[in-house]
Amino acid sequence: MSPLTALTYVLPHRALSSLARALAYSTNPSLKQWLIDTVTRKFGVDLSEAAEPDPNAYPTFNAFFTRALKPGARLPDPDSNALLMPADGHISQCGDIVDGRIFQAKGQAYTAAELLGSEADAAPFADGVFATVYLSPRDYHRVHMPWAGTLRETVHVPGRLFSVGTDAVASVPRVFARNERLACHFDTEFGPMVQVMVGALLVSGVETVWSGVEIPAYADAITRKDYRGKGIALERFAEMARFNYGSTVIVLLPRGAAMLAAGLAAETPVRLGQRLATRA
Repeated sequence: MSPLTALTYVLPHRALSSLARALAYSTNPSLKQWLIDTVTRKFGVDLSEAAEPDPNAYPTFNAFFTRALKPGARLPDPDSNALLMPADGHISQCGDIVDGRIFQAKGQAYTAAELLGSEADAAPFADGVFATVYLSPRDYHRVHMPWAGTLRETVHVPGRLFSVGTDAVASVPRVFARNERLACHFDTEFGPMVQVMVGALLVSGVETVWSGVEIPAYADAITRKDYRGKGIALERFAEMARFNYGSTVIVLLPRGAAMLAAGLAAETPVRLGQRLATRA
């Protein structure tokens, strides 16, 4: 564990993330432009793909961070049996969920029940498959649907806000099941599907297309919102949510629903719309 990761055990996660959020939403011209220019330069952000390619046109850093892409910049896999990658980034890990356990890194694992907040929610995924996608600061920060689904429920699970960088994922036990997160449960034609929006240090904002900002406020207890009967249906490749400043999305699919695409492995770069899996 690096000294910086060790330090995060004692840092005031929520206070620091709230400060970062205030900076991200600041309309101070000099501050917001310095943040945009610094991130663009340091991480090599490709603004030629953005619907608004002018870095000076964004009113806040968060507007830049959650920027839309030009039409056609990402396209869904043309195979109608393909489940789609939900975001740009790289694969942190992917594979089978074995006896309800999800592999994290280097001997680290956590349970689907810990991630989702209950054994009942995790039961359909006990022997399914998962993919964990890390979005870096250079990436497009909107998360889309791998497959068409109808929203059944969201579950806001309280937690810490550890970094989800490579060192932290390798060394902080159960980091994705410890961080603040929003699990979005969908009913699909092959059964349940869940996408978990995981917050992280300084990058803990989550917003959905159906209800706006979900995190913050940070939770003190598990909070469920029932959307059954509300008719919130999203098509394959449609935008589902966005990170207002960061992080990681985890897709869980039930047993027998799909096979992960060949070649996906830890650290594989991925792009929104490419093949995540194929219907079984």
